[in-house]
Amino acid sequence: MSGGGGPRQRGGGSAERPPPGRRREELLGSKRKQKLLLIHQALTSDPVAVETLRGAAVSEGGLLTDEIRRKVWPKLLSVNVYNLPSKPGMRAEQRQVLQEQLIDLILHILRAHPELHYYQGYHDIAVTLLLVAGERMGSALLEKLSTHHLRDFMDPTMDSTKHILNYLMPILQRESLRLHDFMLRAEVGTIFALSWLITWYGHVLTSFPHILRLYDFFLASHPLMPVYFAAVIVLHREEEVLACDCDMPSVHQLLSQIPQNLPYESLISRALRLFQRHPHAELAKQAALQHHKSISIGSFTAFQLATSHQRPDTVLRRQQQQDSAHAEATALLPTAGHSPLVKAAVWGISATLGAAALAVTQTALEWAPEFLLQLF
Repeated sequence: MSGGGGPRQRGGGSAERPPPGRRREELLGSKRKQKLLLIHQALTSDPVAVETLRGAAVSEGGLLTDEIRRKVWPKLLSVNVYNLPSKPGMRAEQRQVLQEQLIDLILHILRAHPELHYYQGYHDIAVTLLLVAGERMGSALLEKLSTHHLRDFMDPTMDSTKHILNYLMPILQRESLRLHDFMLRAEVGTIFALSWLITWYGHVLTSFPHILRLYDFFLASHPLMPVYFAAVIVLHREEEVLACDCDMPSVHQLLSQIPQNLPYESLISRALRLFQRHPHAELAKQAALQHHKSISIGSFTAFQLATSHQRPDTVLRRQQQQDSAHAEATALLPTAGHSPLVKAAVWGISATLGAAALAVTQTALEWAPEFLLQLF
């Protein structure tokens, strides 16, 4: 009789223990709740705990949802959501498609900042911000990014962009001399990574959630972080590269095609470690990086300091309510006129955006149809 109790007891004990898959789900759910609480506390503290928000954006899973991104992205860029520009450009009734909103958004930034110049790929970043944050907040976020993180790409020449690309090879040299030397012999250069950097990978990745995960990471990081991420992609594919013929066409073709199934979380963690292990100031001592001054890098310390003095949205909302007249007076743009120059710019950008904007719209309809409907 007593002998039968043992197996039943063991069986009962095992029944009380959830299977491994369920335990993992419970652990992930618990970590998600902890992150949500941490983000809420950071957003409501006064001043806002921006470092905590950066940590949440960088850590596994990023900012989790677009709703959270619409609250956190403005804090990462020091944007007051209660003092946004008016809807840029054309009146709402004139807009029929996402492409028109995208063009309008880009023209708003270029007209407000004559020192900035459009580059092919800028629209990939603009459309991502537009889809996640809407037109007014997206405009404010894009303006802040354009004058800081993306500033070097918006010079009238490619000199500053080439300078940013030149950080890639020194990182590879420090991590894998074998890979670095192979790429030098192949004379592949760094142009394969150009579209990665200037679009924050939005042009080369097909999964919108993966793109958003990287945007969380880059918005919370130094302007050079996309270069470090490019380095970890190349290092991750080291054996593939070394198996190539050692010539420019073969290596360039391999590297310019990013696999869509990359282990993003582990690559993000590795990029963070590389950034700490090889500070950009140390890399800049190399000859190719000594004689050029980057506006994005040079302004980052002041930009980061400015983000640490933000008030929580509850305070900003109260200030806005108390001084609504002032908020209206700070609208950046009047209603768009009918300048031939503006019309020419619209047509010019339209010619480069058509297929890309259509593709993004089709992708967006699959993940956020409710939000897109609000745009039209």
